[in-house]
Amino acid sequence: MGMSTQGISVCCPSGKDLTVKWLDLAKLAMRLVLLLAALLLAHGAVRIPLRRTKSLRHRLEEQGLLEAFPNMLPSRVGSKFFSGLTSGVTTEPLENIMDAEYVGAISIGTPPQQFLVLFDTGSSDLWVPSVDCSSPACVRHERFDHRLSATHRATGQPISIQYGTGSVAGVLAYDTVRVGNIQVSNQAIGLSKKEPGSFLTHHTFDGILGLAFPSIASSGTVPIFDNMMSQGLVDKDLFSIYLSSESRTGSFVMLGGMDSSCFSGRLRWIPLSAETYWQIAVDRIIMRGRVVACPRGCQAVIDSGTMLLAGPLRDVAAIQRHIGASEYTSGQISCRAKKSLPDVVFVIGGTKFPVPAKTYIQQIYLGYCKSGFESIAIPAELWILGEVFLRQYYSVFDRAHRRVGLAPAVQQC
Repeated sequence: MGMSTQGISVCCPSGKDLTVKWLDLAKLAMRLVLLLAALLLAHGAVRIPLRRTKSLRHRLEEQGLLEAFPNMLPSRVGSKFFSGLTSGVTTEPLENIMDAEYVGAISIGTPPQQFLVLFDTGSSDLWVPSVDCSSPACVRHERFDHRLSATHRATGQPISIQYGTGSVAGVLAYDTVRVGNIQVSNQAIGLSKKEPGSFLTHHTFDGILGLAFPSIASSGTVPIFDNMMSQGLVDKDLFSIYLSSESRTGSFVMLGGMDSSCFSGRLRWIPLSAETYWQIAVDRIIMRGRVVACPRGCQAVIDSGTMLLAGPLRDVAAIQRHIGASEYTSGQISCRAKKSLPDVVFVIGGTKFPVPAKTYIQQIYLGYCKSGFESIAIPAELWILGEVFLRQYYSVFDRAHRRVGLAPAVQQC
């Protein structure tokens, strides 16, 4: 997430009507493919592939919003870290937010209703739009109809989750959730009734499934992976994420296991410094052997629901200066710099984790590139390592041993 209110007009030109119909058919076809893949999985460690959808760039072009989009660009970070609320599927936008989104399928209710969700290691709640929501972001996505589910249990308890670029508000309920061939009974679910703003409107995913710790779940609810562990539905109390880069396919989340063919070398295990988000300690950040940020050590959150690399104002400003990105135009930088700039290296537990320029410089549209670094105004020296980082490293989230494992991801898995 993570993340111009514009609904689908009923009086638009016929050409646009056809475009919308084809989009609906393509989305339906993708849902069927994802569901079929889920049904074919074996029990134990569950792996569901992520499928590439129509890019956000193309959807914005169709709606005439592309040129204005860089001004709406902050990633889904920041305020979610202070909201207090907030076997295998994942949903991850890859490359950069303008080129692709990768989504995974789950189902809720009996009989099952299908949804595409973002799997987010930076939050702990599961929510999808309710049929009672009429916000433009809800109308453009699948909505859960509680009246059609025999296993639904309403509570009437309000729920509100705040993200850096948007929020959702609704009610708490319990129902059966299926992820691959794993079925979790009596799972807490947020059903949004309001999704204000515009950012969620343009994304393919319907909702968000949180994979962080119970301590940050809203209303004291139990996150879905905790229920999977306690009910013995996964072989191991861990999950892993592989995010392919550029146009390559193959992204997935595996709940209950890992795939050693998707990374090179050995995993470097890093102990958690807090059991809220997947938080670890970073030694320093260097370029060409010189410390450019985090000189006395800092904390970082491994967050699959954030698009960029976000950090304290001072540290990010220093990195932007070193790479030549503008501090006044949202990190705009020459696209040619991909070929000449050095790696930005995160030193974690004494091990170097480089992020190359071809990854941290992102082409938003032709001739316009942005730095993949973003500053956030928070009191702690906290970094958020989002997809720009995770594309480079196969990541294992080990609940049993309270640690994160990182190893270089292979180019194609």
